[in-house]
Amino acid sequence: MNELSDRQKLILSLVIHEYTRSAAPIGSQHLVEHYHLDMSSATVRNELAALTEMGYLRQPHTSAGRIPSEEGYRFFVSRLLQETDLPDSTRQTISHQFYQMRHDVEQWMRLTASLLARQSRAASLVTAPHPEQALFKHIELIATRGRQVLMVLVLMGGDVRQHFLTLAESVTQEQLSITADSLSNFFEGLDASGIAALRSTLNALELDMADAVLDEMRGAGAVSAGEIYLDGLTNVLADPEFSGSEDARRAVRFIEERSLLQDLLARNVLTTSPGGVQVLIGGEGAWEELRQFSVVLARYGTPGQVTGTLGVLGPMRMHYGRTISTIRFLSGLLSELVADTLVD
Repeated sequence: MNELSDRQKLILSLVIHEYTRSAAPIGSQHLVEHYHLDMSSATVRNELAALTEMGYLRQPHTSAGRIPSEEGYRFFVSRLLQETDLPDSTRQTISHQFYQMRHDVEQWMRLTASLLARQSRAASLVTAPHPEQALFKHIELIATRGRQVLMVLVLMGGDVRQHFLTLAESVTQEQLSITADSLSNFFEGLDASGIAALRSTLNALELDMADAVLDEMRGAGAVSAGEIYLDGLTNVLADPEFSGSEDARRAVRFIEERSLLQDLLARNVLTTSPGGVQVLIGGEGAWEELRQFSVVLARYGTPGQVTGTLGVLGPMRMHYGRTISTIRFLSGLLSELVADTLVD
């Protein structure tokens, strides 16, 4: 991408601001008249054409104005966005709401999801605070056929993982149930290193199952998202560009499908420090379901102990400044609550 002149940066910013407001293509005459630009409509039209040629704008129809492209939004967010803090009165009101329910984690999550949806006018998602390491809670072993066994592993925070195992020889369901009960009592609350330290105390069948548990837990790592709270899905379905479209329904299915959402979190926000905000535009080539959307994500909590995630999914023409400011503030507030309430 070519470097933009100051005038091109201004025009790109104005197109994005206007398109965010109207969801309609923006023409040169509108920009000159609405913003009282000290340049002619022809000059603005030439710059719109240049920005289109460089890939920052698109022209939906030959006679229409321009709309931002994915690259235009990326440039705007990374180079031109002027983030503004939430008003002090809003911050104080929100803080007061949280501290009224200081020890009710479920209420924190519901309030966060509601506030995010309302402030961003998009769909929000919040994951409950959970141990950063995968911790064992319970195991079930179910005989299926021959030497095949279904292992159902439940981790602290509610993550459930299933895996089929093939044993060296057939084992009865009674033996499997006894083994599952024994391991559940033995391993409860332990992380992978704690379980590994106990391997020498196990019999042959328990050892096979413990090794399978370790494989799953090491793969889970920090991916376990805990319980997920959603709000504002109707905001996405009501946006004019998605009204009645399959794109909106695909996005809703994406954030309601736990495995897809965990993949998104694992490959992005879970690698960042609490308070850092990430903006994913158009699915970033990795998630086809999100190709018409932007996702803004942040992590909260105490690194190495208890963390969670909050974020917003909406159209690419979302109000990035307001959304990022809200997410950053709520992330900091939740981090304080977690440190005060949940961390030893």
